[in-house]
Amino acid sequence: MNFLFFILTTIGTFLLMEIVTWLTHKYVMHGFLWYLHKDHHQPKYQHTFEKNDAFFVIFAIPSICLFYFGLLPSLNFMFFIGLGIFFYGITYFLIHDVLIHQRFKWFKNTKNKYLLGLRKAHKMHHKHLDKPDGECFGMLLVPKKYHKQYK
Repeated sequence: MNFLFFILTTIGTFLLMEIVTWLTHKYVMHGFLWYLHKDHHQPKYQHTFEKNDAFFVIFAIPSICLFYFGLLPSLNFMFFIGLGIFFYGITYFLIHDVLIHQRFKWFKNTKNKYLLGLRKAHKMHHKHLDKPDGECFGMLLVPKKYHKQYK
């Protein structure tokens, strides 16, 4: 296996994770695991953690397993799939918890049109407080109308 294959595997996995995220958010988080996600849709909570944070652990498990099996008996493609999931997880944390929900005040005053569009789309997602309603289930790819609002 060559270096280019490993890089493309990592990038491809990262990109596919947006589809996995959209499907999981719509059909799992707003489906049978709504009881874990519900508190995330409630008006400002006063706790450091919420039940929804369990999804970080749920998504980390496949990545950790892929890292492990990607090193045994020697480095293989599974490691780089795990790496793509890991990079997406870091990106998700920075976009969702830091930029959008401001759980950490690192990027409070951004003027970037793309980032403001992500924030607006997620705000529209959160206007729905119940399980069946919803829009904008993705994280990095949202309808262009949310980006066009910012000039």
